[in-house]
Amino acid sequence: MGSLEARNMRLIGQNRLGGFGGLGEGMSIQMTKDGRRIMWLAHEGPPKNFTGVDVSDPRDPKVVVQTDLAHNRMRSNSLDVVGDLLAVAYQTLGPKGLGDPGLDMEPAGIELFDVSTPETPKRVAFFDCSGPHSMGAHQLWFVDGETIHCSAGAPDFKPRDRRDCQFYRSIDVRNPSKPVEIGRWWYPGVREGDSAPPPKRHPKFDTAFRAHNTNVYPDRPDRAYVAYLDGGMFILDISDPANPKEISHWNPHPPYNGFMHTVLPLHDRGLLIVTDESIKNEAADWPKMTWIVDARVEDNLVPIATMPLPPLSEFAHRGGRFGSHNVHENQPGPYSFRSEEIIFAAIFNGGVRVYDIADPLQPQEIASCVPPTPEGSPAGCSQINDVYVDERRIVYAAERFTGGLYCMEADF
Repeated sequence: MGSLEARNMRLIGQNRLGGFGGLGEGMSIQMTKDGRRIMWLAHEGPPKNFTGVDVSDPRDPKVVVQTDLAHNRMRSNSLDVVGDLLAVAYQTLGPKGLGDPGLDMEPAGIELFDVSTPETPKRVAFFDCSGPHSMGAHQLWFVDGETIHCSAGAPDFKPRDRRDCQFYRSIDVRNPSKPVEIGRWWYPGVREGDSAPPPKRHPKFDTAFRAHNTNVYPDRPDRAYVAYLDGGMFILDISDPANPKEISHWNPHPPYNGFMHTVLPLHDRGLLIVTDESIKNEAADWPKMTWIVDARVEDNLVPIATMPLPPLSEFAHRGGRFGSHNVHENQPGPYSFRSEEIIFAAIFNGGVRVYDIADPLQPQEIASCVPPTPEGSPAGCSQINDVYVDERRIVYAAERFTGGLYCMEADF
């Protein structure tokens, strides 16, 4: 259980990030002017904020900078870099005004950095998302150098249920020193004063109706693909960015167990790859699926398959979580692998799994890599939180607790 398990993949490098190897979901590559390839990584929680790792040689990844959070009542779970501009999402453990000084401190929102010299990130601006009912920003998507799409709260947004405090927001950063909100959209009925009734809560796993991933691709700039935790997923028309409109909604919860995380569109094929995140140890919320959804008619979404998972009996009790989390999201830009047939997925103690979906009705697992148990892990096994694949087909995996960054090669 504690040793390397791999099929058609090889683990070629690792860096435990100076003993602060607990990583979140932010992974993004910058190519510096002097030709170095820097992988920027967001941490799962305090004390560290983000780390820059030189992965020019993935067999010998080297930390070039590591930064600290402003206080220990926050996390920086998500980031993206475009050119030399790094955007980082900050979420606090609760809203302002609870008598906890840490929660009232900046930042709860999005911070922009100039990383033209990676060793010395310089603050450019801060976009405040804090408020009496806001935890700040959980996730951001920044791929075109102009607009940040994010899951965040706002000082003027009061949810009917305090857990439903983050929604889709878009922010104009064409002038990085003065970010400005463009538009916002939330699940109808979650805000105080909405004419729609409150959404029906999940009968067993009632977590939240919050936006999670908020993906927008340059080849379809008029569409946002938003995962909304227990609320399922939405395709939004953002052709008028100030007034997003719902096109379609798909939600398999219940009977399935909630917490939809990511929507990856495969535009040329009319498909969506959709993940439900496992959030319970020992597979207590099993099954958590990676779905294939037919979106050829985008206002009539039809699930047609799920990715095969390794046997529950072999992984449920290894420790930590087991089930779907995130996928490599075909990020635009020159340093990201993109495919509409090969899907790389992170599934916690099941490691990295690779699927061939040439036939979307019969997806096949073609490779996998489960790293050894990292030293000091409270889970007693590796917990792969996120995966990113570059244009060289180097696979980077982020470990949730102590493992840091893994670099892998695929043998297919």
